[in-house]
Amino acid sequence: MLNKDLELTLNAAFREARTRRHEFMTVEHLLLALLDNPSASEALNACAIDMAALKTELSEFIDETTPVIPDLEEERETQPTLGFQRVLQRAVFHVQSSGKNEVTGVNVLVAIFSEQESQAVYLLKKSDISRLDIVNFISHGIAKSDDEIGGEDVDDIHEEVQEVQGEEPSKLDNFTTNLNAQAIEGNIDPLVGRDNEVERTVQVLCRRKKNNPLLVGEAGVGKTAIAEGLAYRIVNEQVPDVIADAVVYSLDMGALLAGTKYRGDFEKRFKALLKELQAQPGAILFIDEIHTIIGAGAASGGVMDASNLLKPLLSSGKLRCMGSTTYNEYKNIFEKDRALVRRFQKIDVLEPSVADTTKILNGLKERYEEHHGIRYTQKALKAAAELSAKYINERHLPDKAIDVIDEAGASQRLQPSSKRKKTIGVADIESIVAKMARIPQQSVSSSDKETLKNLDRNLKMLVFGQDQSIDALTSAIRLSRSGLSNEDKPVGSFLFAGPTGVGKTEVTKQLAKCMGVEFIRFDMSEYVERHAVSRLIGAPPGYVGFEQGGLLTEAVIKNPHSVVLLDEIEKAHSDIYNILLQVMDHGTLTDNNGRKADFRNVVVVMTTNAGVQETVRKSIGFTEQDHSHDAMSEINKVFSPEFRNRLDNIIWFNHLERDVILLVVDKFIVELQAQLDKKSVNLELTSKAREWLADQGYDKAMGARPMGRVIQEQLKKPLANEILFGELIEGGTVKVSLKDKKLRFDFETDLTPA
Repeated sequence: MLNKDLELTLNAAFREARTRRHEFMTVEHLLLALLDNPSASEALNACAIDMAALKTELSEFIDETTPVIPDLEEERETQPTLGFQRVLQRAVFHVQSSGKNEVTGVNVLVAIFSEQESQAVYLLKKSDISRLDIVNFISHGIAKSDDEIGGEDVDDIHEEVQEVQGEEPSKLDNFTTNLNAQAIEGNIDPLVGRDNEVERTVQVLCRRKKNNPLLVGEAGVGKTAIAEGLAYRIVNEQVPDVIADAVVYSLDMGALLAGTKYRGDFEKRFKALLKELQAQPGAILFIDEIHTIIGAGAASGGVMDASNLLKPLLSSGKLRCMGSTTYNEYKNIFEKDRALVRRFQKIDVLEPSVADTTKILNGLKERYEEHHGIRYTQKALKAAAELSAKYINERHLPDKAIDVIDEAGASQRLQPSSKRKKTIGVADIESIVAKMARIPQQSVSSSDKETLKNLDRNLKMLVFGQDQSIDALTSAIRLSRSGLSNEDKPVGSFLFAGPTGVGKTEVTKQLAKCMGVEFIRFDMSEYVERHAVSRLIGAPPGYVGFEQGGLLTEAVIKNPHSVVLLDEIEKAHSDIYNILLQVMDHGTLTDNNGRKADFRNVVVVMTTNAGVQETVRKSIGFTEQDHSHDAMSEINKVFSPEFRNRLDNIIWFNHLERDVILLVVDKFIVELQAQLDKKSVNLELTSKAREWLADQGYDKAMGARPMGRVIQEQLKKPLANEILFGELIEGGTVKVSLKDKKLRFDFETDLTPA
């Protein structure tokens, strides 16, 4: 348990006490012996103590105060005092608690400080040595500096070591990163574009007072890149002469706060840093995520934080400071301190366009090509910008586009050398975007033009009997995608009117699937009440759920390329029509938090059953009358003129005819066969059985929905019993025919399942 040096020290202490015939072995005896212990003396020397003076004072105190054993009592031994025993016990306990195996002399030295009433501790404190000094030396090897002896604290471990080595510690080196030096070393990528923002930043920096630019923009648009790019241009002499000698320092707030245990530590450290920055000619302090300085370093209940320490320097122009933050944090945190806001000049950093992002990728591609050892084609870079903008939501350009090309390169580096590509093409970018956006790869790779060309054909293969309606829908979408329609409006705003069960909702679902975009459906029967509008755009301030946003706005912000279906719109409260006006006219909808949902890449579809009753009225007389005008007049009554005027088209869906129902039967049978394939069951249906199902499921008023119920009752239920308990447990073939106006099932289990 005790190491050899400590055993020798304790033996020497006892031997010295017996030689002097001292009656007790005291803490002072122990400290005197520790002065010759290697580890304890090293710690005391590091604390700059006068060892000779301490040894003299201890010897004098021991001789004057320790009782001596009388000469007559030769057999009497020196006894350790309780204080001596407590010191050793405490040292052993502390070493065991820390998980170490040996007690050294310096551990005993630390334990001595707990005997506050002893002369040993008094003499150590008299020499300006504290328990913390010894502990710091044990833990970090920190020596007590000359400045500390004079009553000045050092800032952190790194500075103490520097001072022991005779160097002057630099606050700039410890708490900031020199971006100019980083640029010289090649650790900063060049800034592509952003000329307006850089010009405005330089202009603000050249002001006499309040020369502090604040870059505000969404995460990922390149705010930090502008600050780093400024340092890059300064190093490469691409800036005006007035700031050619500037040096940009990026503040490390974590390092600044680390280790500031006591009140005043942070303030002292930060003030020293600011003083050094002022003394540095041309210094520019860059604070990324500048909202973090509000409240940083403030004691509990105190108001003196980093922002308040900065304010006097910011307004006077003695210190040039750049900051960056997001719109959300600027509004919720930074803007609340009006005194701080007025000292900064706000510069908006907007998300670049797809074309600008492509230029940025061109400027950066050499760095990524060198890192990954591959080449990017121009088409791949363009595809990365376009596809990331379209499919990767809730993130911003150019950050997400850069991530795409970086990940495409990384995916090739992971491949074996024999399979590794030398060039990244469009197909590789499409694969990466599909993985990042969690969507099928064919949705990404399918060409827009090819999709639009075959859109009507694909929809007619999936929805039957509504060819005229599908033609009207697809022609409007093609007009929008051709660029000849208003760019500020949605791709299309349609009102689907017609009877129930004729395919209005189904067309919308299949449209989203064919276009490879998200399908978002809202059942408007849930929005009958007037206050339900807040569910779509969010609750107003002061109400529960204010911070959560609205269902419609959140869905579109998350999926800007989508088909939005407002099912049975006539059931919603009329106030909801009013919020849809700005969507159909300007392609935007603002939620309760002020965020704008962009509908310019959204197809808005509303379905209604209004006017259906007018079309099913029987004609008077022998001639069949056209009631379509009556249906439109009913729609005109339900929807206001300004609402109808903003629609691209009102598309009427007709009743399904008898021959169309046969196609619907085929569709249901195909879907059923897909389910039976999993059970190794093959379904064969005769033409008479098919026609019988069509007769049973045909209802002109209800459309195709009754057919689903007929298929379930007449086919699915009998087959379910056979699959679970009967002939089809192991699979097989079932032939369905018609006999006596009922379906007949014949099972063949010996055949190979389809």
